[in-house]
Amino acid sequence: MSGILVLAEHEGGKFKKTAYELLGKAKELAGSLGTSVAAVVLGDAPVAELGGFGASKVYHVAGDFSGYNTLKVVRGLQAAIDAAKPDVVLAPASYTGKDAIPRLVARLGTGQGSECTELRVDGGAVVGRRPVYAGKALVDVRISKKPAVFTVRPNSFNQPTPAGGSAEVVAVSAAFGASDDRVQLVQRMEAESTVADLTEAERIVSGGRSLKSAEQFDAVVRPLAAALGATPGASRAAVDAGYAHHNEQVGQTGKTVNPQLYIALGISGAIQHLAGSRTSKVIFAINKDAEAPIFEHATYGVVADLFEIAPLLTEEFKAALKN
Repeated sequence: MSGILVLAEHEGGKFKKTAYELLGKAKELAGSLGTSVAAVVLGDAPVAELGGFGASKVYHVAGDFSGYNTLKVVRGLQAAIDAAKPDVVLAPASYTGKDAIPRLVARLGTGQGSECTELRVDGGAVVGRRPVYAGKALVDVRISKKPAVFTVRPNSFNQPTPAGGSAEVVAVSAAFGASDDRVQLVQRMEAESTVADLTEAERIVSGGRSLKSAEQFDAVVRPLAAALGATPGASRAAVDAGYAHHNEQVGQTGKTVNPQLYIALGISGAIQHLAGSRTSKVIFAINKDAEAPIFEHATYGVVADLFEIAPLLTEEFKAALKN
């Protein structure tokens, strides 16, 4: 094999944790395949440090990628792939993974396994496993053409421990044209939130319509999330009712999440919500309705009033963290 190439995303010069997750998994897969691991980085970032996470080479595409531009990202990635000639490409199922990667795959004339939660070696090839039908089933995806491209949901793999060493940096030149600048950045606004984005959060506390008001959502969901170091989330019903912001919505029309722990407060568990949260490692649900669909998928469930249980949990977590 010609190796595995990982898209290492970064923001403000700091690599996202998905970069390390994918490099760690790529190193594991490469060990089984007897091949090497490389990374591709777009724009300014400390590229050499990726060697400590398993990358023997880093294909660095210089340029200004701070304002997201689909056409420039695709052209940059295509130039790196032309230089690296990998058999497998791994990318996060991020905005870039959902927007630019399909366009890249079409240009390469190959195939893509999207939103994978597992990767393994089978018969000398990488096979991805992904949820389908709103998470009600899992399918294995094998790509017959090269490079085989897989996008992976954040938190699907453990964070690797850096082992030291540096990577060889290979400068890649991408020929950007005037047509690549058809979209121009007018304004960039930094997120005010200090918690992890829902798509990358390891712990999430979500509230549903049962919170009854924005004030009670803020009084119940957010303190529990803060006590856990978690990110607040919400069902579509709660967002539509004005209890939470749309960027906090989890579900088919919101964000797809894959945390280690998902706490659902007063969420019935409609299929649209489960489509975005079903792959959570542990789901803990609190609902007064013992017949709520969420309990069919919850790892742990409490049939009780969330207004009684959630504050108790908040105090217990605060006390535990102090110790």
